[in-house]
Amino acid sequence: MHERERHRIILETLQMQPVATVQEFSDATGGSEATIRRDLAALSSQGRLRKLRGGAEALQPSNLVSLANHRGVGSATPHSLEKRAIGRKAVEMCREGDAIIINGGSTTFQMVHSLAQLRLQVLTNSFSIADHLLRHSKCTVFVPFGAVYREQSIILSPFAEDGTAHFRARRMFLGARSLSPLGIMEDDALTISSEQRLMQQADEIVLLVDATKFRAQSSMILAPLNRAKCIITDSRVTGDDRRMIEDAGVDLIIADSRRGSDQESSSSTA
Repeated sequence: MHERERHRIILETLQMQPVATVQEFSDATGGSEATIRRDLAALSSQGRLRKLRGGAEALQPSNLVSLANHRGVGSATPHSLEKRAIGRKAVEMCREGDAIIINGGSTTFQMVHSLAQLRLQVLTNSFSIADHLLRHSKCTVFVPFGAVYREQSIILSPFAEDGTAHFRARRMFLGARSLSPLGIMEDDALTISSEQRLMQQADEIVLLVDATKFRAQSSMILAPLNRAKCIITDSRVTGDDRRMIEDAGVDLIIADSRRGSDQESSSSTA
């Protein structure tokens, strides 16, 4: 990763959380701890952060940090390298002027880093994604009517008329709690209701899930697996997972963070 990109991710991390460790920056960027220490020293000399022993802190912490960093939607999350690669691959599907929907989640959040130079119309139910795009992109951002749920950092409404019916998207980028032969799984009924309304407004559904989601357990079915046009995951996906996707007639895209490149394999006809 180029130095400029690492610096941007480091500063974005500090906008999501006021203090972060060298290890967290390393996880977010893929850089070695020695490289991160040099980056922090350079950014500190430029007056862009305050270097601490073992990490750094923001000079002016965001007033929105308490909401924006809930449930690991920031840069330093488990499996962050895989999720960032998935996010980059998803953005490759976007074109200037597209209308898209991005559902809230730690993997879908990773799309924001690659959206900075595109002018899109983006509907999202994620407080964190909306906040980041407003600050760091040229996108026009729409959010549904509802309450901000602090624990999830998402906007949910118990009412059918939350404004989403007036937005039409080429694609919806959707995360999930887990995937199984039963379908796309979630845990919360109100979340499912909100996501199903969003899904109705998109021509195609693209699932963004790291490989651990194939082994996670969830109790509620959001939609059949074949509701998705394709699934973007990482290279840890197993042969059994691939066969499940193929049996559902869904395309599979592999984002390989370990090799620094992406590869695609189709598991169905278009």
